[in-house]
Parts: sequence; structure tokens; C-alpha cells
Amino acid sequence: MAAALERSFIEICGFERETQRRFKDVTVNLGLNSLPGGKFPDGAGAFHYEESRKLLSVTSNRFIHWSTCGDSVQFVELSLDMNLLNNAVKLKFSQCSVLPGGVAVQETLNNIIILVCTNQSVHRLVLPHPTRMYRSELVTELHMQSIFTDVGKLSLQEGPHSAPIPNAGNYTSSHNSATCWISHTGEAHYALASPPGGITVVTLPPHDTQGSLSVVELKRSSMMRRISGWMPTAIRGEQTSDLVLSLAVRELEDDTFIFALCQDHKLRMWSFRDQLCLLEADMLEFVPAHRGVRRVSGQGHKVRLVFCPNAGLCLCVYLAFPQSAQFTVLQLVATDNHRYSLEHLSNVFSTQETLVDFTLTSTEIWGLWVDDTNSIVIKYIQFEQNVSGQWNQVFTQPPPEDEVHIGIDQDPRETYLDVLFSPLCFTADAIVKALQVFRRGSERITDLSWASLKKEVTVAVETELQSSVTEFEFYQEEYRQLQVEFWSKFYACVLQYQEVLSMPLALSVDSHTGMACLLKKGFVSFLLPCFAVDHLHLSYDKYLSVEDETPIADDPDVARDVLSIAQCLRLVSDIVSGEMSYEMEKALDQLESPERAAEQVLDNMLSEDRDDVIGDILNKLQDVRSPVSAMNVLLREMDLETDAETPEPHGTTQSLQTRLSLSQLFGSSTAVAMVSQALVTVAMTRAQFCRDLLILQKLYLRFGDNVLLGGGAWLLQLQQDLIPRSSHLLSSYHLLKNISQTLASSVPLDTIDANLQHLTVLELSDSTTLSNRTVLSPQTVVELFYQTVARKTIIAQIYSQRNSEAELLQWSHMVSSVVLLLGQSLWPSNPGFQFPECLMANCQYTQLQEYVRLVGPWCQVNIGSCRFMLGQCYLATGEGQKALRCFQEAANEAEKEEFLMKLTGAEDEEAAPTARLQYYNKVLRLLEDVGLPELVIQLSTLAITEAAGDASSQAALWTRIFKHHLDLGHNSEAYEALTQNPDSSMQLDCLRQLVVVLCERSQLQDLVQFSYVNLHDEVVNIIESRARSLDLLSHNYYELLYAFHIQRHNYRKAGTVMFELGMRLGREVRSRAGLQRQVNCYLSALNCLRLIRPEYAWIVQPASGATYERPGASPKRNSDGEFSSEPEHRHVDILELKDLEKEYILSRSRLTLAQHHPPSAAIAGSAAAVEMVALLVQTGLFDSAISLCQTFGLTLAPVFEGLTFKCIQLQFGGEEVQNEAWSWLAVNQLSTVVNTKESSATDEAWRLLASYLDRFSSRGQHHRHVITKLLSHGVPLPDWVTSAYKLVDAASLLRLYLNFDLLEQAVELVLEWMEAVQGKGHQYFGIQKPLSATGPLVWLPFNAIDQLLQALSSTSSTSSTAIYNKLRDKLDEYQKTVEQTTKQRLLMRTNTF
Repeated sequence: MAAALERSFIEICGFERETQRRFKDVTVNLGLNSLPGGKFPDGAGAFHYEESRKLLSVTSNRFIHWSTCGDSVQFVELSLDMNLLNNAVKLKFSQCSVLPGGVAVQETLNNIIILVCTNQSVHRLVLPHPTRMYRSELVTELHMQSIFTDVGKLSLQEGPHSAPIPNAGNYTSSHNSATCWISHTGEAHYALASPPGGITVVTLPPHDTQGSLSVVELKRSSMMRRISGWMPTAIRGEQTSDLVLSLAVRELEDDTFIFALCQDHKLRMWSFRDQLCLLEADMLEFVPAHRGVRRVSGQGHKVRLVFCPNAGLCLCVYLAFPQSAQFTVLQLVATDNHRYSLEHLSNVFSTQETLVDFTLTSTEIWGLWVDDTNSIVIKYIQFEQNVSGQWNQVFTQPPPEDEVHIGIDQDPRETYLDVLFSPLCFTADAIVKALQVFRRGSERITDLSWASLKKEVTVAVETELQSSVTEFEFYQEEYRQLQVEFWSKFYACVLQYQEVLSMPLALSVDSHTGMACLLKKGFVSFLLPCFAVDHLHLSYDKYLSVEDETPIADDPDVARDVLSIAQCLRLVSDIVSGEMSYEMEKALDQLESPERAAEQVLDNMLSEDRDDVIGDILNKLQDVRSPVSAMNVLLREMDLETDAETPEPHGTTQSLQTRLSLSQLFGSSTAVAMVSQALVTVAMTRAQFCRDLLILQKLYLRFGDNVLLGGGAWLLQLQQDLIPRSSHLLSSYHLLKNISQTLASSVPLDTIDANLQHLTVLELSDSTTLSNRTVLSPQTVVELFYQTVARKTIIAQIYSQRNSEAELLQWSHMVSSVVLLLGQSLWPSNPGFQFPECLMANCQYTQLQEYVRLVGPWCQVNIGSCRFMLGQCYLATGEGQKALRCFQEAANEAEKEEFLMKLTGAEDEEAAPTARLQYYNKVLRLLEDVGLPELVIQLSTLAITEAAGDASSQAALWTRIFKHHLDLGHNSEAYEALTQNPDSSMQLDCLRQLVVVLCERSQLQDLVQFSYVNLHDEVVNIIESRARSLDLLSHNYYELLYAFHIQRHNYRKAGTVMFELGMRLGREVRSRAGLQRQVNCYLSALNCLRLIRPEYAWIVQPASGATYERPGASPKRNSDGEFSSEPEHRHVDILELKDLEKEYILSRSRLTLAQHHPPSAAIAGSAAAVEMVALLVQTGLFDSAISLCQTFGLTLAPVFEGLTFKCIQLQFGGEEVQNEAWSWLAVNQLSTVVNTKESSATDEAWRLLASYLDRFSSRGQHHRHVITKLLSHGVPLPDWVTSAYKLVDAASLLRLYLNFDLLEQAVELVLEWMEAVQGKGHQYFGIQKPLSATGPLVWLPFNAIDQLLQALSSTSSTSSTAIYNKLRDKLDEYQKTVEQTTKQRLLMRTNTF
């Protein structure tokens, strides 16, 4: 585990990839006029909060940095723990120039005070302290307002904030510096170096009190003069001046001391309270061999102060001479009577680069230089304990390459875009400014996203290329050259702006945490501690050659061997050309063997080695005593593989405030970018280190005997162990380098929702890998992983292993631990699988596919998990078959790998006893959720073989197969799956679903034709149950069941089904269509029974009640919830063919009624035969009524009575009634048709009645009904009715006359009857032979006649008396005749005997 740290540092440029930082512009205009003079150099500085190292403070890891340029100063407040909103402000001071050192930030209990000094004015900004901006001590937001949020609300032109300097031209005409501070009384002081050699101090009163600006001048005349001081310098012959070059200030006790380093190499200390110079020291006294430099006036001298807890106030003076430079550290010592002296602590000599800035801490000097090639040089040294005077290195980021190498197989545009927009090389500001220049400043570019900026760059370059082209046809190579030309032109423009933005301005080291920052013109870089193995690779040759130890190895001999190996690796790196490096990268990207690629590079090196560098390497290798041990140390140091489990955070022992602070620690976008850039820098460094080491090992193999005599065993170990390990490390770091530079994709919301649904199916939706995107986009996938997953785990681990609270935020310890643990969490050989999980949770499918591709050939950890993730990627991109193949390959590791075990561990199914079956179940659910039934079927079929011997699992899988075959319309395959199901209950469920679905799809042919072996009764029961429980109008299950039985020649069952359907239609469907269906059903039932032998032509009538009970109803309780009575033994009715024929005729009568009188359909459906006769008669359908009566053996009386009543209505009705009668007359068949115009509806009705009386003779019963109906309505009897009735039953007619008190008609009937008996008109009474001695006997209804006589006698009217007498006479005459005839008959009988 690479945990060893060197003393060196490395620069990390944490670019936040946004187009441009949005500064809040504030202009301060005091109405001043510009002064003549040169431009002041740009400057920068930083302020770190007092509590920046306290975890529970709102200002932890928080600082402010600024940069000055001409009349402007830009302030940016940054935090490593949270994102600060509105954190950038740009102050512009009209007609003024900000002085070098003229910006200071100080912290009070309630405020942050910013002081700015220009060449004409002084300014003070009083801003709220962060601790006063929030009422609660618990800050839970990931975003927080900066102290600059309300800076625009300040009136900066007013007195408390700004004031012009009186006679400013007298004080600020030089290019020298200034300094500012706040006194303990709240006054703002601004010290300026004045041209005469003194110091001018401008003072503003406290911001909360009234007062005016005051100016104090500190001059030589007020200093303490010694004897030598009385003589003017010109008289002494000295050419140096006391012009102040650098100022520093410090408050001690109740006084303020101003330290001025002057051109005459002297340091003067002024008391601001007494306005006296208390100390003057000649710095040349601390310079060896200073005689030659006394006459040269100082130009680059600088002074810095620091207050050390042990030594008190210390000063560091930088003295720059033409041939030398040195840092002198002094301690201020107070003597009696307020006298002070300087005690020399140390001299540190420096190289001749141009010093830009330096800073002093309690133990170290940090210096920033620029060399002759304009490269940045940063070094630091411990000034007290460093006996050798050796500076420690700080490895700065090299500028981007001047040219971009483009391979033959690479597209120029894509290659340049990858370099320009990679996270390492260029800031957005540089790209935007270059784009504006490339467009020739046509418009200003603002508020472009990263993707939009990339598009704009592409369009601009391609447009420029097209505009320069005059021909329309090109060879491909010519067009490629044009692309390279224009893209290189744009790249060169970006390079220039990046160089300007990268100009170093200052160094800053936080005295509380040790955080070191390099302040550049366009951004801030962080200086991170360098790991020992990285130090070996990055260290300059002159440093590497003098080192005799390294923290990598404890054994001095091994350490020397490691250093020798490192020197050899440096030589190897120097001779690896750009083409060789590209080929090696290409081989790794294309998953070729790193060993083979290294062998090829070595061959190229040997063929191109004209300076015999290989010989030098071989000579150095001879100095290595134990190359095995040295290489083992290097490989072990670079290997991030760890088996240690991540400790659980002890959340129960932490306070709420501590937990909240830890949740925010190193969580801002600045920290995310910094950590990610640190990791990619480490990955790039070590990838190159591993590449060189692999080449060196190949060199050892090739020249081993010449390098190490008797090294056969060692060469074998090298070949079998060290080279494979180096190859593996190279692939691993190449992977880390790749993913650290891969940008995350923006994802649409609908894709996120779909992915979340899929994760929910897998029961992974509660994973911590789900992103809460808060950092700026676009971010790399490593930044995404660090922010959403790794950071909390890393911080918890660091916190649990801390030695003290102070160590937690100590910069070197904290940032190195974060980078190391992040690298371990991403290391492919470690068992953790959080990174691919994070990519999947955040829909980074393309990036995840590339990750799996890169780790596939050589990484043997989490093989199955990677295949599973790749399968999910294929699902997301619509490549289902590839996904299925990956899922199948991952199944082999379901019981071995942690991620797959977690995936299957959430399953709680008894049906899946093995991990592999649980895995299959999860994948099947995922495929179902995605909507890929074909793949579900394939995987379920495969899983069935895995579930051999487990009936429940097999049943579930067969059910799944059945379901998806059925959904796809594969009816035969669905049926086959149903028959294979070993679980009878599931099989029955599937069968029920098959029936329902095929019915809904109207695929009845398939449903009927299936064989249903051993399932015939179940099918019938299912269809019957569905048929009896569902609405008849919307489902056709009865027809299906009918067809099912017909298909199997079970005609009696088919007839039963249709008869049952007809019964239900009559009860439930009260419509004409329902009646029509009922007729058809009964007709189908008849046809079925006629197809079988007569002895079997019967059915059991479906019993009402039980057959139609609601499915699922309780067998114990009725619909009211009460207990049902004991079941009764129901009577079973057997229906034969004739019974079905009766039902058919009855149903046909109902249909006829509904056809002619639609409103009757609602009541006709369930009407019995008797009721139907009445309904038919009422409607006028007499033929149908008679047919129904004849079928069911009913009396025709209702028919004749009804028809008689209709005749009565017609006879007495109006024209409307006549017209309506034709409709029902037309449907009744008349025996004869009369077409005369005189024929009316009434006539036709009487004719119909007469025809019925003729057709249906019943010994006068029908006549009696007709006559009774007529007489009951007082209608005179038609002659044809009485004549017809007399012919069949004259006695009944007489009784009817008597019943209705028709005495005259009765007397007339009796008289005619007596005449007929005596032979006159006997044929009209149905008498065959009249009264005679030889004829048959005849009779008269004497009882009725007696009743008639009695009725007549009781009537007192004259007419009645006459009639009575007439009847009496006729009766007497008749009796005499009868008497005579009787005697004759008796005589004849006597004679006969």
C-alpha cells in the first residue's frame, strides 16, 4: 500500500470545469483623475480563517484569495467542505491602480475586514463574519452563502468605506509596495512607501465611529541617530538609497511596528505609536563576502514576518544580488527600556531564478521563482534544522505540450477536442478567450455549458477551415492535413491564453492547517504532499543523485538499490520517444499484452540508441546489488490492493454536530476537483513509472547475464513474478488514468426514472450509489463516484483512525489519506465494487462499458459482477441478446462475489433455495421490468435445468415461461409450458389465464383445438365458471364451451350449454337481441339433441340458484351475512326433445312479440306460456297465441275473448283505431282474402274471428266465450254468431240469453227451436231428423224454458205478457204434438212386440 510520503510536494490544478467564474462587478468611483506613472505589477494573496483547522467550525478548510491587475482586484472565497454561493467579487477603482501589497484581509470577532490601498485612495470593506451569518451552529446545507453575497449593497463611495489620499502624487509615484492592517482599536492603517525614503501612513477611523482621514509621515529625521547617522550618505560616499522596497507590519502589545527593507540593504523598524525608528540593521552583515555588493542598490529585496509560539516574532529577509541571493531569518529580541535587537537564526541560500514571492511559516521558508524559460519553480526548506541547506522539491504541473501527437488511425478533430477539454490541461477561460479571438471578436461568449462550448469550438474551427478551402474535392490525406493545420492554430491560441492565466503571482501557506496554495493569475493550485514512489519518478536528476535514503525502504542497502533503479528508470523515460509512448498507450487501450508492447518498445529503443544510453543503463544496473528486493519494494509500494475491511464509522459515539461536519468535509466542488486531479496525476505518474519499469525488466531479461553474473534464478523470478506484477500494475494504473479523465454524461430525467425503477426491481435503489448531483457539471466519473459514494466512506475511515482532532484537518495527512483511500476504492483488484455500482446508479452506461472492457482481460476480481453490469448496460442500450449472454456468464459467480451475493441476499423466496436460482429470479424480474419477454423465456428455460429436483422453483419458472409466451401470442408454446408445470394449483391458474386471454383475443380456434390431456374437466369447469360469472353481452364463454363440446362430439353437453345460455338470456337480457339469441340457443340445443340417438336425447335442466351463485361467495352465509339454512335436496328435471321444442316455441313467441311490440321485450324474456298468450293476444298476435296454446295444451278462451274484444273496439272505435288495427290484422293469416273497397278493419276482424271459430271447433265453447264477451259489453250478437252457435249448442245460447236477461231473444230462440223440432228448419239447430214416431228422440231445455216463463211472468209489462202468452201457447201446442207422437211410438213398439 503506497502510504509512504516524501518531503516533496506536487502541484494540483483543481480546475472547476465551468465556462467562466461569475464575478459580481462593483465599481468604486471617487471622482479622481488618473495620475501619471508606470503600471504596477499584478499581485495576489490569500487569507485563511483562524478556525480553519477546527472540524466543528463553519470556517474549516475555508479561505479567501485575491489577485490585483491595474485598477481591479478580484476576491474569491473558497471552501473545501461546502460550495459557497456568490463567492466571487471584482472591485474596480476608477482612475486608480492597486498598489503591490495594498490588499489585506483581517478577521475580527464579528466581521471580515478587507483593506485595499490604491495610488490615490484607501478603501475598507466591512463584511459579516461567517459565524455571524447563520443563527444555528449546525449548518446542514451543502451550499452556503459567501461573505461576498451582499457586497453590492455596501455604499463603497461613502466615508466609512473609502477616502482619497491627500496629495497622493507625493506619496505613490514609485512602484514600491504598501501594506495595510487594522489596529486593536479598529482603525484602518495603510502604510505606503514614499519616494523621499520615508513611509506614509494613512489612517481611517473605526468604521462604526465618526472621524476623518489622517496622514502620518515616518521620515529619517525622526529616527534614533547614531554617530554615523549624522553624516549624510553622500558625504560618506555611499550610492545606495533608503527608498523602501518592502514593508511588513506587526502589532505587539499596545504598539505597531512597521518593518521597512530599503534599497540600502538595511532593515528599519518603526514605532507607529511613537513615530520613531527604533531599530536599524544592515542586512549585509549577514551576507558572506558582502564587500562587493554594498555599492549595488537593492532591487528585489523582500521581508516577511511570522509569529512563532516559541521564538516570538521572526523575520525573513530576502536579499537579491546580481550573482547571489539568500534568505536571512532573524528573531526580534526586546531588551530593557524598550530597546530591540535582531538575533540571527539562519541563512538559506537560493539559486538565481527570479523570485516572485515567498512566505514564511514558523519552521519553513516557501519560495516561488520563475526561471529563464519562464517555468515555475517552487521550493521550501526548514530554516532551523536543515544543516545541509538542501531545498525540498515541489513538482509543478508542466505546461501543456506545444504539439499534439496524432496517430495515423486517429481523427485530428477528435484528438484535439479530447486534449482541449480533458480535465487536466486547460481552463474554460483560456478556451473561451481563444474562441473569441478565433472568431475575430464577433460576439462575446457568456454562460455556455461545457458541452455547448465544445460544440462552439468545433463549429468555429470547421467554419474557418471551410472558408479557406477553394476546391471542392480533396484527397483524404490532404483534408487531414488541413484539419491538423487549423486545429493546431486554435490549439496554439489556447496555449497562449493558458500560459497567461498560469502566470504565478504568490504563494500562500495556511499556518493553522499547513495547506499550501499557488496563486496564479487565472486560478488557484494546491500543493499536495508527494508519495515516495512518485517522488522517485518526478525528482530532478541533481536531487536524485544526492539522496541516500528513501522512506520506501528501511534497509539502507535496499534504499540505495531503489535509488539506483530509479535513476535507471529516469534514463529509460528519457529515451522513450513520443511515438513509442503513443504505441504503448494504444496497445493498452486495445487490450494487447503490456509485456509484448514493452518488448516492442525495447526493440525500437535498441535500434534507435545512437548515444549508447542503453549502455549507460546497463552500467548503472551493475551497481544494483539486489534488483529483486528493490523491484519488490517498488511494486509493493505502488500496489493499492488491500484486503482490509473498511471500518464502520462509529456514528453512535459522535455528536450530531460532528456527524454533520464529517458529512461535509472535503465535499465542495473545489475539493472534489482537487482530489480527482490528484488521483489522475498519481495514476499518470505511476503508469509511466510502471511502463519504464516493465521496459527495464525486459532489458534485464535480454542482457541479464551481462548485468548480473549467476543470476539465473533471479531472472526466472523476474520472468515469472516481477514482470507479470508490473504488467498488472501498468494495466491497473492505465485504467485509473482513463476513468479519472472520463467525463460523466448528463442524463435525461426519464432515463433516470427508468433506471431507478430497474434498481428497485433489483432491490438496489436504497444504495448509497445514487447520486445527488451538486457539483458543477460536467464532472468526471471519478468525481461523481467520490462525491456520491467514496467520500463518506473515506472520511469515516480517516476519522476512525485519527490520533487527535488536530491531526484530522492537518493538510498533509488529510489530503494524502483521501487520495490514497480513493485510489484503493477504485483499484480493480480490490473486492469492493462500489465504483461500477455508482456508474450504473447514475446511468453512465457508456463509461461503465468502457470500464468493463478495460478490466476484462487481466483482472480476475469481480468477473461475474462486471459481466452483470455489462448486461445492464446492454439492456439500457437496447441490446437484449448481449445482455442475456452477460447475465448467463455472471451466474457462475453468484455464490462467490460480494456484489452478486448482496444482489441475491435480498431475495427471500422459499422457491429459490440456491444463490444461483435467486440470482436468476432477480435477473428475470429485471428483464420483465425492461419488457423483454423473449429473453425472460430463454433465461427461464436455462434456469429450469438449474432447478432440477426443486419442484416449486420449476413450477414458478414454467409459470413465467407460460405467461410470457401467452403475452407474445405464442399460444401453442404457452399451452406446452402449462402442461409441463408440476404444480397443479399453478397449472390451474395458468389454464384459467389461457382461457381468459384467448377469449379476449378472440383466438377461440386455438383454445378449442388444444388436446387438454388430463385437463379436460378443469377446462370445462373454468369456462363454465367464467360463463356463469360474467356478463352475457360482453363475453362469449357459452359459445366457446358449445364449440369446445362440439369439437369433441359431445352433443348432449353442447345442447345443455346452449339451453343454459338461453335460460340466462331470458332472465338477464331483456331486449330484442337477447330474445333473438335465446331463440338461436334453443334451436342449437334442439339440433344437438337431434344428432344423438333418441334414448339419449335428453338433458338435465340447469337448476336455478346454485348454478348462478356468485363465484367466491361464502358457502355458510348468504348475501346479508347471515347463516344460511341447511341445504335442501333439489329436484332434478330431465328435459327431453319435446320439452326443448316447447321452450323453443315459447322463445320464438317472445321474439315475435318483441319484434311487433318492442316495449314488451322487457317483460317477455321470463314470461311463462300462459303469460305469453295474454301478451300475444293483447298485441294482436293471435296466430302466435293459438300456436303457443296448442303447444302447451292451453285453452283458447283467452284468444277468442281477446279477439272478440278487439272486434268490439273496432266496431265502436274511430278512424285511428281502424288504422292501427291493420298492423295486427296483417300478421294473422286469414282463410280468405277480401279485396273489396267496402271491406274495413272491423269486417276483417270479424272475418278473422269467424275463421278461428270455424277452424277450432270445441262443441260451442269458443262460441260461448265470444258471445259472453259480446253480451258482457252490450254488443248485439251478429247473426252468423247466433246461427253458428244454434247449430252446435242452442241450449247454451238460451242460457246465455237468460243470464244476460235477453228475454225476447230467448223467447224467439225457443219458438224457433220448437218449430225446428217439429220439422220446420231443424237443420239450423243441428237436428238431423225432426220429431216423429219413427225418428230419434228429441229434446228441449225445459228447465231453461221454465226459467224463461218464470221471468216473463214476473214482468208486468204488456209486451212481456204477450210474449209469455205466445210462448205458452206454442209450448202447449208442442206438448200436444209430443204427446201424440209419444203415443204413436208406444203403439208402434207395442205392435212390434
